Amino acid sequence: MQLHNLKKHSSHRAQKLIGRGGKRGTSSGRGTKGQKARAGNKRRPEMRDIIKKLPKLRGYRFKPVSSKPAVVNLAALDKIFKAGESITPVILLAKKLISRNRGQLPAVKILASGDLTKKLVIENCLVSTFAKIKIEKAGGSISLSKTGLPGQGE
Repeated sequence: MQLHNLKKHSSHRAQKLIGRGGKRGTSSGRGTKGQKARAGNKRRPEMRDIIKKLPKLRGYRFKPVSSKPAVVNLAALDKIFKAGESITPVILLAKKLISRNRGQLPAVKILASGDLTKKLVIENCLVSTFAKIKIEKAGGSISLSKTGLPGQGE
């Protein structure tokens, strides 16, 4: 046996233990001090707190994608169309009084703003009550097809 082969049976220093964590030294593998080192540490992520503080909207938030009808006034019809002409959503689109909605031909509603002096035939369009009175007073007529409106039942 040589000097460098000798080993001691017990260390001079006792292993450092703490009361609340067993065999992992002073901080028991929890780093050092603070809220993270304590028992019962249940902190939420910061982003969750931000989300919790945002105001909430009641009810179902996403509105259905039902489009409103395109609006055309009687004054515009009186200016562009000649007496006896027929008016449909396709013709209104061609004359650029209405535009396509998401690539589709929208429903059309005719409102009573302005005066009508010509006899016009209106087909496949919604018509307000006062507009209907003015159209019939000028000698025109209103008719709907079997399907009613464009986009419905095509």
